[in-house]
Amino acid sequence: METVISPKGYESKLGLLETQRGIKKIKDYFQQELAYGLKLRRVSAPLFVFPETGLNDELNGYERRVEFTLGGLNEKKVEVVQSLAKWKRMALEKYKIEPGNGIYTDMNAIRRDEELDNIHSVYVDQYDWEKVITKEQRTIEYLEETVVTIYNSIKNLSDYVNRLYREVQTELPNEIKFVTTQELEDRWPDKTAKEREDLITEEFKAVFIEKIGGPLKSGKTHDGRAPDYDDWELNGDIILWNDVLDKAFELSSMGIRVDKDSMLSQLKYDDSMDRLNQPFHKNVVEELLPYSIGGGIGQSRLCMYFLRKAHIGEVQASVWSEEMINECEDNNIFLL
Repeated sequence: METVISPKGYESKLGLLETQRGIKKIKDYFQQELAYGLKLRRVSAPLFVFPETGLNDELNGYERRVEFTLGGLNEKKVEVVQSLAKWKRMALEKYKIEPGNGIYTDMNAIRRDEELDNIHSVYVDQYDWEKVITKEQRTIEYLEETVVTIYNSIKNLSDYVNRLYREVQTELPNEIKFVTTQELEDRWPDKTAKEREDLITEEFKAVFIEKIGGPLKSGKTHDGRAPDYDDWELNGDIILWNDVLDKAFELSSMGIRVDKDSMLSQLKYDDSMDRLNQPFHKNVVEELLPYSIGGGIGQSRLCMYFLRKAHIGEVQASVWSEEMINECEDNNIFLL
C-alpha cells in the first residue's frame, strides 16, 4: 500500500537538472567528510550473496529477500543483499584493518516488502561503513563519540549545501540530543514508537535514539533489529526533524556490533539459535572476527533532506504506482 504526504503549497526550489547536479555534489562531498572523520577507506561490495553464508541481513525478520539462480553456477541460488552489516565485518578481517580504521562502500538493495511513501522506496542506497575497535571501546561513551563525529560531518554538509544554494537553506542545532528508547517510553507511555520519535525530534531537531531491538519495561520493543549484528544495548538511529514533511526523518541506523555474549543472548531471545550453524555466526562465537562499529547512512535521504524535497522519488529513480505519480504531480512533486 502506498501513501503520500503532500505539503501544502510545496514547490521544488531546484529544477530537474540542477537537482541532479546537487545530488552529485552532496554525495561527493559527504563521503569525503565521512571517510576523513572516521578514518575509512573505500572498498567494493557485493550486490548479492549466497544465502547459506548467513551474510544477508534479516532486517526486522519478515522482509522477503529478492533471490534468483545463476545459470553459470548450475542454478545455484543467490540473494540480493538487504544490507551489508555482516559482510563488512568479514571484510575488516579480510583486509586486516587495524583498530581505529575502517571501510565504507556503496550499498544498493531492493526492499520488495517496503511500504512506499515519501521517504520509503523499493530501491535503497546507503553509505555502509564499518570500523575496527578494541574490546575496551565497546561502550556507550564510544558509541556517542562516534555519533558526534558523524553528526559533525552532516553539519558540514549542511553548511556546504547552504553555500551552494541560497534557496534551499537548512539549519541544524550545534549538538545532537542523546535519548534511550526506555526514556521515550517513560515520557510518552501512551504513544507509539513512531509518535515518540516525532515528538522528541520536533523538540530537539537532531536526536540519536539509543538501545533499539530489546524489550522495554512494557514488554514491547521500540523497533525491530536483527539479533546478530548490532548489540541492542549499544546501537541507535540518527534522526533529524524534517520541516518540509513535519515529521521525524531517519538518516542513519548504526551501532557497536555483537560480541560472542551479546549475540548468543540476542539469538536466544529471538528464538534464532539455528543461525549458529552459519559461517558468520560461528566466526563471531569463536571470536575470529574483529570487534567493530558500523552503520548505514541513506544517500537519497541526505539528498532529499538538504535539497528540501518532499519525496524521495525526486532524488532517485525508482518505481511507483500510477496513483502515487499522479497525486504527486497534482501537488507539484515530480518524481524522477
